[in-house]
Amino acid sequence: MATARRTVLATGLRTGLLAGLGLWGAGAGSAFGQSKLQTGRRIVLGQSVPLTGAASEIGLAFTAGAKLYVDAFNGRRVNPGWYYELRQLDDGYEPVKAAANARKMLAEGADLLFGFAGTASSDAGAEVARQNKVIFFGPFAASDTLRDAAHTNVFHVRPSMADEAFKMVRHCATLGQNRIAVVAENDAMGRAGLAAVVQALIELKLPPLVVSVMVPVNSDKVDAAVATVASAQPQAILQVSLFNTTAAFIRKMRKTGYTGAFLNFSVVGIDPLFTALGRDIGGVVVSQVVPPPRSSATPIVKEYLAALENSDQTPSYESLEGYIAAKALNEAVRRAGKNWDTASLQKTMASMNDYDIGGFRINLRAGMRDSVRAIDLVTITPEGKVLR
Repeated sequence: MATARRTVLATGLRTGLLAGLGLWGAGAGSAFGQSKLQTGRRIVLGQSVPLTGAASEIGLAFTAGAKLYVDAFNGRRVNPGWYYELRQLDDGYEPVKAAANARKMLAEGADLLFGFAGTASSDAGAEVARQNKVIFFGPFAASDTLRDAAHTNVFHVRPSMADEAFKMVRHCATLGQNRIAVVAENDAMGRAGLAAVVQALIELKLPPLVVSVMVPVNSDKVDAAVATVASAQPQAILQVSLFNTTAAFIRKMRKTGYTGAFLNFSVVGIDPLFTALGRDIGGVVVSQVVPPPRSSATPIVKEYLAALENSDQTPSYESLEGYIAAKALNEAVRRAGKNWDTASLQKTMASMNDYDIGGFRINLRAGMRDSVRAIDLVTITPEGKVLR
């Protein structure tokens, strides 16, 4: 099914979001979603996200979706006995800063850590949560190591990188594309994605990668990688990179005469990738871990779109994921009861292994292979339409 052309996060919207969050400086913090009229238990969520820097477009959209749910919940006429205060600090996509932010927010009274974005930043935040014996909930693009049973305080809304890799590799195999290459950024996310693809090939009993190359993070310096990959003559290239690197590689690879497939993990972000590539995005495949954000036939999306009507946001996969993450957290609080402590809330979350959040099922205790939910592979047209 095709959706309407997606409106990208333009400069004006980005500035408006920063202003709305009270986040003008790289180190600034904010507390929003709290109404002076709220009564009952205050639940403080601490979130470190890239609101500036390499992944700011993703961070801003994910943040906006979470804020959308928190505002809607706090604005309800009937108070269930609790409300949320969502505090945020910008980490600029730097794990050291994310860890420092996590410690600061916990020291200042955050009840749990929520919605960190970025593989290395999520790993860093989860370690702070472990040390402080608090819950780490709903990271965007965390490494699969955080899904190990030893991390009893970590809960995921999105599926694993292994799940996305398995879906993409199996898709390639179905089309007879067994000569697969991987281009990955040289960071925690890239290395985790590469490992996930290699594991998927083993599980599906397919030939090993024809080549894998690491490229600089958020950079257009991909000439050497293009030459190496082109010489290997792959039928499909799986990319584990942010949108700037992804766009630069696709453009230069196509100039070599390559006509094969480009497949990307969901972390790339369709909106910023379309901004970077324009019509050159035609034919690119992106894995998606939440429903199409304009498909009102899905109840959770219909609810999300209704909330958007009172905002200046436009629908996006990343914003919808933020909304779903905040709603899933609130459902866990509802089930645990307003007098929950960390142990009881953690126990409640551990039992939510097949939660229908509105026509979309999630598993907070997902393992390395989560079969509860479907992962969509979508193709982008030159006009920016998303085809399922």
